[in-house]
Amino acid sequence: MTGKTVLIVDDEAPIREMLAVALEMAGYNCLEASNAQTAHALAVDHQPDIILLDWMMPDVSGLELARRLRRDPVTAETPIIMLTARGEEDNKIQGLESGADDYITKPFSPRELVARLKAVLRRTAGAGDNEIIEVEGLRLDSSSQRVSSNDTLLEIGPTEFRLLHFFMTHPERAYTRSQLLDQVWGGNVYVEERTVDVHIRRLRLTLGEKHRHLVQTVRGTGYRFSTQV
Repeated sequence: MTGKTVLIVDDEAPIREMLAVALEMAGYNCLEASNAQTAHALAVDHQPDIILLDWMMPDVSGLELARRLRRDPVTAETPIIMLTARGEEDNKIQGLESGADDYITKPFSPRELVARLKAVLRRTAGAGDNEIIEVEGLRLDSSSQRVSSNDTLLEIGPTEFRLLHFFMTHPERAYTRSQLLDQVWGGNVYVEERTVDVHIRRLRLTLGEKHRHLVQTVRGTGYRFSTQV
């Protein structure tokens, strides 16, 4: 048993049941919701370890729910995997920008689902130390997973936190997208290099005008964290 709890959000009961059976066989506990309102309430009350979220739902879409969960302090750091029949790259980027940590296109096998879920949980496990790093008023606390800018607490997602942690512990060196995937995402073969660009953009937006200049684009290579212009 993993002891981890998964919230399954899908308006179709047969799909929820299929997902729950696969996940329970793999040792996960499951919660189920058929709509965004119920899902948000369950996420706040039970604080699951990860959320499987269907894109296409009536009333409030999975995309909008992901945005709401990211805005809520209680659920802001809960990993989200988006489930959808939409396989186009623009849709994937849209899903990632809404706050999803990964994206699975239907149809998929139970084995793939479990593998992807394990990979996201590994990636979002956190640094696991008590390290505090500060650069030009930007402060990262590994133990509490908090980031502040000149003593103002920033709302940062789990993937952006890991990305910033890696950058701040490996400054002044340029990394390719592939290297960042290996270091931050744990070499997960399912994640595309374009994903790095999405999270870099979100990280810069989080850091704001005071500190976004620290995350620099290196033309022809990738990205680096540097105090030098």
